[in-house]
Amino acid sequence: MIVERDVGVPMRDGVKIYIDVHRPPGRKRVPALIAWSPYGKHRPFQYGYFYKEGGVRKEWYSSYTNFEGPDPLYWVARGYAVIHVDLRGVWGSEGNATYWCHEEGKDGYDLIEWTAAQTWCTGKIGMTGVSYLAIAQWQIAATQPPHLAAINPWEGLSDMYREFAFHGGIPETFFSPVWQKSISYSTNSVEDVTAMMKEHPLFDSYWATKVADFSKINVPALVVASWADQGLHLRGTLEAYKSIASKQKWLMIHGRKKWENFHQPDSVEKQMAFFDRFLKGIDNEVRRWPKVRLEVRDRYYAGKSRNENEWPLARTRYKRLFLDARAGSLRTAPVATRSQVRYDAPGDESRCPAAYREERAQFDYVFPAATELTGHMKLRLWVEAVGADDMDLFVAIQKFDRHGKYVPFAAFSALEDGPVALGWLRASHREPDPKRSTPQQPWLLHKRQLKLRTGVPVPVEIEIWPSGTRFAKGETLRVVVQGSDVYKYARWMVLAGHPKTINAGSHVIHTGGKYDSHLLIPVVPRKG
Repeated sequence: MIVERDVGVPMRDGVKIYIDVHRPPGRKRVPALIAWSPYGKHRPFQYGYFYKEGGVRKEWYSSYTNFEGPDPLYWVARGYAVIHVDLRGVWGSEGNATYWCHEEGKDGYDLIEWTAAQTWCTGKIGMTGVSYLAIAQWQIAATQPPHLAAINPWEGLSDMYREFAFHGGIPETFFSPVWQKSISYSTNSVEDVTAMMKEHPLFDSYWATKVADFSKINVPALVVASWADQGLHLRGTLEAYKSIASKQKWLMIHGRKKWENFHQPDSVEKQMAFFDRFLKGIDNEVRRWPKVRLEVRDRYYAGKSRNENEWPLARTRYKRLFLDARAGSLRTAPVATRSQVRYDAPGDESRCPAAYREERAQFDYVFPAATELTGHMKLRLWVEAVGADDMDLFVAIQKFDRHGKYVPFAAFSALEDGPVALGWLRASHREPDPKRSTPQQPWLLHKRQLKLRTGVPVPVEIEIWPSGTRFAKGETLRVVVQGSDVYKYARWMVLAGHPKTINAGSHVIHTGGKYDSHLLIPVVPRKG
């Protein structure tokens, strides 16, 4: 394998970014895969402990592998070049760094066209990778580089405001500061995303530049998402898949840890088949792939995968389960009697006394028959904040077996005790976008704050991120609502968290009568 390090590539404005090229020896031309990353092309093991915790086996990647990218040793041996990139403004590359934006897309365009012109390249370029390396593909593919032949975004959010910075309008302050440090190695200026979150708490033109024009993405795409990535990549990956204009696109949804899933041998074989088809023109199994393949989970790392024709599933039947605060239950028929449940929501976790025990509201539904829930859920609540004009609501959907024991699922990239699904909302951000909202998925504008009035309950609709879960007869679905993250972990974990909330006093949930608080669930009947 030939390795060319620190190759300078000029961008259209004269700025040079630096790349490492890994390619086969000899004169035969080969297609190229680009791994677009801010984490340092020259430091393959700086995040090795993440891989260890995330279940990635050492035999699955070589010492040439960069974080969240393809293994050059594997791909070069099979007739590909692999390019590791230090994007504009990070590490040794010139210019100032801005992230997940249209300017980054233009730089990607320039690198693709430069690569296609090299004497060792066939002119066929692909992109692959996880997380940032996937997100960048949306922006770059939207610029329509002539020599970009295929993309493989393996779990990449597509709306930075809604999926990374502000969940339901609540600022993410757990992972974002850690991530900011990891992208700030530079000799120049780098965008301070955490500072911009404070300057731009509402969705405005700044955040709009972070969203790609999906209608312009028309290259073949193999898109992968995980039910486990609640609060980071799941929602945006699925939204992008729905929105891109590619006529040849495939979606795989699993319920596993993302780094493990990307690097495991059967996944790499899928990637190879995909790129062999569109970068080498090989007629292979891809022509027989189902448009959608998804896993329906029973519990942690237990589930069954099947083929589908579309996403979301067209045969889904949505059903309302009405909250009954008096009984702490969910009912299939509207509840006639009004009742309410109250819990304390003290706000910033750092100000809570050591002996404080978190309060919550919870509502249970026992399934009378085996039921599959795959897709979006929506929680409609009538809420009231006592002693405050706003409230942060945190929702978890959980599963319990017939004996009342909690059933865990994979969560994010390394955890094994996660929920079915999560949702969030800052009540003042409850205003929906009437053009984009659907009965099962509220799409919030985040353009202004609608404060609460003392003693006046208001309806709010909370988007629950997608999931795919099977409930057996006698098993329980539980809705948990509280004033802080339902799941909390050590800070080194790559996951969303919201330790600083706007909460004060207590929250009241009203149910029954005119207060039609309910959970909308996506029931999927068997095929045929």
